[in-house]
Amino acid sequence: MADDAKAKGNKAFADGRFDDAIRHFSEAIDLAPGNHVLYSNRSAAYASLQNYHAALKDAQKTVQLKSDWPKGYSRLGAAYLGLGDAEQAVAAYEKGLAIDPSSEALKSGLADARTSAARSRGPSPQGASLFAKIFQGTEIWTKLPADPTTRGYLHQPDFLRMIMDIQKNPNNLNMYLSDPRMMQAVGVLLNVKMKGPTDEMVTESPEPPQARSQPEPAEPEPQPEPMELPEEAKEAKQTKAEAQKEKEAGNAACKKNDFETAIQHYTLAMELDDGDISYLTNRAAVYLEKGKVIPLTP
Repeated sequence: MADDAKAKGNKAFADGRFDDAIRHFSEAIDLAPGNHVLYSNRSAAYASLQNYHAALKDAQKTVQLKSDWPKGYSRLGAAYLGLGDAEQAVAAYEKGLAIDPSSEALKSGLADARTSAARSRGPSPQGASLFAKIFQGTEIWTKLPADPTTRGYLHQPDFLRMIMDIQKNPNNLNMYLSDPRMMQAVGVLLNVKMKGPTDEMVTESPEPPQARSQPEPAEPEPQPEPMELPEEAKEAKQTKAEAQKEKEAGNAACKKNDFETAIQHYTLAMELDDGDISYLTNRAAVYLEKGKVIPLTP
C-alpha cells in the first residue's frame, strides 16, 4: 500500500535516514504516481542530501500535479535556492504567497531568496560579465582538462551544467562565483592563481633567474621569524569557525525536531558568515517544517 510506504518514508525522514526515506517514497510513488504529496516529501529528502537537481525535479512534478498547493512552491523555491538560482527561487516563493499570503514558511523563504539574489548580483555585474567572456572561446576545453586543479571538475555533471549555462548567458556567472570550483576555473582560464578561498587573484609570473653564486658568509644568516597572520585574517577565520559551530548546533536541533532553536542557530550563522548559502537553505527548510512532529506532509 502506498500509505504504508509513505509512513515508512516519513519515519525515516524524521530519523534523519534520508536515503531510506527516498527509497520508501519512491515505492509509494510507484503505487500512487498521481499523489502530489509523495513527490513533495521526496523532494524534501533529496534536498536534505543536497541533491538539489533531484529535489527540483520532484518539486516541479508536485506543482504540476497540484498547482494550487502552496507548499509545492516552498519545495520549488528551496530546490532553486540550493542550486544557486536565487531569481527562480524568488519567483517560486512569490507564486506560493499569491495562493497563501499568510504562510510564514513562504515569507521566510522569499526573504532568504531575495538576500541570496542580491548577493549573487554583486556590486559590479559588468565586471563579472567581462570575466564570463573567457567561457565563450574554445580555449576553455583545452585549458581546463590540461590543468590538474580543474581536470576532475569536467567529470562532474553539475559543474558542466554551470559551464554550459554561462556560455548560454554570460551574466549568470554571478550565480556561480560562490562555488570554489568556478573560482578555480576562472583562475585557470585567466592564467592566474587564486589566493585562498577569496576572490583575490595574483598573476602568475616566472621564477626570477638564479643569482650568481655568492661566497658563503662567515656567520650563518639568521632565520627570519615566522610571519603571523594579520589580525583581520585571524578574525575572519575565527568568525567562519563560529558560524560552522552554529550550523552544526542547528543541525543537531533539527534532528530533535527543536525547530525554534535550529532557526536561532542558523540565523546566527548567517550573521557571522553571509557568504555560505547553506545557512540560508537550512533555515528555509526549517521554517517550512516548523511545528510538525514529523517534518513532512502527513
